[in-house]
Amino acid sequence: MSDTGKIRDDSALRIRNLNPYFTLHVDSTLTYQLELNRDPSKYFFFMKNAPVGLKIKENGLLTFKADKSYFLSGRLKYDNEYKVNIGVQNLNNPQERVDTSFTLVFFTTEIMPSHVKPTVSNVLYMDEGDTISFKVQCETGTYPIEGINFYSNIPIKTNSSIKGCNDDFTWSPPYDFVKESDSSKTKLLILYFVGTNKIFMRDTATIRIYIKEALNYPYMKEEFSLAIHNINTYILRLKYAFFQLDKKVKKTKNTRTDFDMTTATTALGGTIFSSAASQDAKTAGTILPSVGVALVPVKEAVAPTLQAEQNQAGLIRSSIKRLEYSMRDNALVGEKDMEIAKKVTALKNELKQTQVQLIDVPLEETSSMTEEQLNAYFNNPRVNKKYRLKRK
Repeated sequence: MSDTGKIRDDSALRIRNLNPYFTLHVDSTLTYQLELNRDPSKYFFFMKNAPVGLKIKENGLLTFKADKSYFLSGRLKYDNEYKVNIGVQNLNNPQERVDTSFTLVFFTTEIMPSHVKPTVSNVLYMDEGDTISFKVQCETGTYPIEGINFYSNIPIKTNSSIKGCNDDFTWSPPYDFVKESDSSKTKLLILYFVGTNKIFMRDTATIRIYIKEALNYPYMKEEFSLAIHNINTYILRLKYAFFQLDKKVKKTKNTRTDFDMTTATTALGGTIFSSAASQDAKTAGTILPSVGVALVPVKEAVAPTLQAEQNQAGLIRSSIKRLEYSMRDNALVGEKDMEIAKKVTALKNELKQTQVQLIDVPLEETSSMTEEQLNAYFNNPRVNKKYRLKRK
């Protein structure tokens, strides 16, 4: 008897038939009685971290019915190891207890495939320079998708990385994406999103994107600014040429006016002297008209009429007005003027025509005058009046 008592005292409390690993099929039932190496009436069982539906009675009876609704609702998952902690304790001696655990896994032979579901349709249309953005979602089946690989029929650069469900795909085709050799100025881009689950089942979502050739607006805006700059620079050179020609015409006109006044004064003096009583005065009156007549060829030799220069000045002035009108008529409208290409072409053509028309007019750099000085001279009311068209 004493030897038997010593054996019982040295024997530790344990569960004799605990299975460390349980595997259950969907819609199956588990009933399992745990056994102690002691009198079960003096002990009770308890459980922690149990999945939904798993129960244990105080006498150690495990029960569970793996209802399919638990998995459809997402409360339980297939092939997921659930670690369940259980314990047993003496009712009279709290110090006498044992804690252990086992693993529970659910499986099914009815496999529902998971699908990759982007948030856009499988056919899209867009222009160069636009941006497309969507989320790559997943429809979870028996085995959820654990990773997504991205492929395309044409190599593209994106700012997003697609590796799993709910990742965002963002891409903007560059303005040179569509080539001249592409038919109808359209290129087809095919995107492939391949999802893989833990048992290497794959699902592929395909998106076809038709990209149309579009205007490179930032580049065309730079072209427009360059065209305006070239016209403004040419206008300044024309204004300086106009200034030089107008000054030359004005100086010649003043010289001819001085000659005309001298001729008129001489003729008038001859008339006055002819009516005088003195013989010398009459002689001077006879000579003076001849002097006035002699001054006319001198005037033509010293200050000939600059009709060609005046015509050139008038032509330059009308060309400047036409270029300024062309810039106003082809100004950009709104944040993104879709006719910017036509306007750039019109500005370039107008500038080219003006340059061809004035190819014989010598142009100099405006280094001696500022833009403000040239504009002030060109817009002077007296200058405007001189070159204003006159009614007959």
